[in-house]
Amino acid sequence: MDLKALLLESEDGVLDEAHAALQRSHVTHYELAGEALTRQRLSELFHLVVEAIGTRQLGALSQHVDEIAVERFNHGFDISEVQVAFNALEEAMWRRVVSAAPPDELAEAIGLLSTVVGFGKDALTRKYVSLASKQHVSSLDLSELFGGAGS
Repeated sequence: MDLKALLLESEDGVLDEAHAALQRSHVTHYELAGEALTRQRLSELFHLVVEAIGTRQLGALSQHVDEIAVERFNHGFDISEVQVAFNALEEAMWRRVVSAAPPDELAEAIGLLSTVVGFGKDALTRKYVSLASKQHVSSLDLSELFGGAGS
């Protein structure tokens, strides 16, 4: 089974499902951006994930999520908003893979998809946290969680 081809054949459905999930989440910044821009952003991410799966190279995805982190951070997005978009796309992609992959190839297909998307989410979060550590961001204030630990 060619996972890249399977995903590309499912592109319209994946993007429709991911966009619908994002709308149901009522993520403020994506609602303000509008449908066309949000779909474009989902499509860019989809294509980078698919390309990374096909080439087994994460460089382009890494660069893109770095740019996303900086852009979204500078525009006041909460990290959870960006993660919701990643999760919506990942879930839609998973559905296509699980429904179409032969049982004997499912583990490898899910492993590839999970590795690439997991890398993207991790890289995004690391960059976002590095930006946020330079200034106070309420969504990342963990002082109450770790109170009494001493300093």
